[in-house]
Amino acid sequence: MTDAPVPAPRPAAGDPQTPGAHDRSVTTAQPPQCPTRTRLYQQGRMTAEGFPAEEISDRLASAPDAVVWLDLHEPNEADLGIVVQEFGLHPLAVEDAIQDEQRPKLDRYPTHLFANMYAVAFDAESADLSATEISAFVTPRALITVRKSAFDVDALQDRWDASPELASGGVGFLVHGLLDAVVDGQYDVSEQLDDTLDDLEDQVFVPRRDAGTDIRRRAFELRRVVLQLRRLVAPMREVVERVLRNTGEHHLAHDFLTPYYEDVHDHVLRAAETVENARDRIASILESEQNIQGQQLNEVTKKLAAWAAIIAVPTAVTGYYGQNVPYPGFDQHWGWITSTAVIVILSAGLWLLLRRRNWL
Repeated sequence: MTDAPVPAPRPAAGDPQTPGAHDRSVTTAQPPQCPTRTRLYQQGRMTAEGFPAEEISDRLASAPDAVVWLDLHEPNEADLGIVVQEFGLHPLAVEDAIQDEQRPKLDRYPTHLFANMYAVAFDAESADLSATEISAFVTPRALITVRKSAFDVDALQDRWDASPELASGGVGFLVHGLLDAVVDGQYDVSEQLDDTLDDLEDQVFVPRRDAGTDIRRRAFELRRVVLQLRRLVAPMREVVERVLRNTGEHHLAHDFLTPYYEDVHDHVLRAAETVENARDRIASILESEQNIQGQQLNEVTKKLAAWAAIIAVPTAVTGYYGQNVPYPGFDQHWGWITSTAVIVILSAGLWLLLRRRNWL
């Protein structure tokens, strides 16, 4: 533990007159001041949950084979100071855990690993991508997660509870559950984005009264999402690969856990490939839309030219008969009949010719 002064409690976000909802296993003891969740695993099963964070030292000391999970929601430096000395956390890793918008990465320190990653969610209707930054300290006996915004921790705990046969893997079991939850979320978003692009491609060739406007806007919105998602998903390949390379040294994976880590690696590769393909698909959609618009413009230009040619016939005939010199039928009724017949016959013939050539 640390002798640093404990900061005064901060009110929950929202209406200051209405107490905010607490996490299910938040401790009321001090420190820390931020919401926390805790779990203790011993001999392949969970033996305690929701205990105060300051009891971690005693519980680990009384059970040499136990491992612990500590989750901190939006902690400050004083909150993290509670566990810095206990687990030997490096100050640079603590600084990265406090600061927002760190890139996804895995850093190796003498006593622990530090990982940073993003859980994502995608709203296809509004083309909005939301990301939750998660930092994690991985020690031989503990997984410490730092959430910098809202994240479905219950789903993470359910994922651990759904595989009790893997709990004997200790910290490696906890790290696998975290990586699996984050990567599966990224994979689901990439698949959802892929389906959205399928729908957009189908709309490219659907006749529209205002051709191209909605397609272009939608494509640019999705391109922005793809660029954001690529910055979060692409580095996860290296994160998972480095975890696999350091499993033995940091006690993350027994032999029976290795296939599960490789499954996570396969998912992150597929998610990254889907995101990369999405960039090419959006470029292809925009190019196809531009080509279709060019074809439509050519059709309009061709029709206007055809009608201009038809209109030029009566203009030429009436201009000829409008001369102020005598001509056959001048000042005669049959002259008007002749000029009208010439206009109708020539215009109709030209219309039929253009129609046969698909200009009209």
